[in-house]
Amino acid sequence: MPRRQFAGIDDLKAHAGQEVAVSDWLEIRQERIDLFAEATNDHQWIHVDPGRAAAESPFGTTIAHGYLTLSLLSQFGYATIGIDQQFRMQINYGVNKVRFMNPVKCGSRIRARYLLLDVTDVEGGWQVRFQVTVEMEGVEKPACVAETLTRYYE
Repeated sequence: MPRRQFAGIDDLKAHAGQEVAVSDWLEIRQERIDLFAEATNDHQWIHVDPGRAAAESPFGTTIAHGYLTLSLLSQFGYATIGIDQQFRMQINYGVNKVRFMNPVKCGSRIRARYLLLDVTDVEGGWQVRFQVTVEMEGVEKPACVAETLTRYYE
């Protein structure tokens, strides 16, 4: 999907309540899962042992860590949403709610849908709140739904 560009914060504010962006698909490969396991020291077999997962897991394969899925929201956001305004900095401020509703199987393709909930003024800038839904290709139930907060400072 093409990157959605906004002229500035006021343009973004005008789109509150609307879906503003959908990312491209990203395949979740075992190498990415293994690297995340290494970075977080979470080597549970359902993530890193394809043979055992094929034999014993109800999913028939390894699955991505929920926090791996969540961590990709930044990548998806940067790739899909741009604001043509100079900022001193942009930070991930937090997450109000997160639900891991469906495991992401190794080999699945996922993408993120961004619903802009609101843009509010904060000291020195703005806070943008999105509902982000991570979909898996060909699967009705989403993998993850999160309400994210991003701050933009002048």
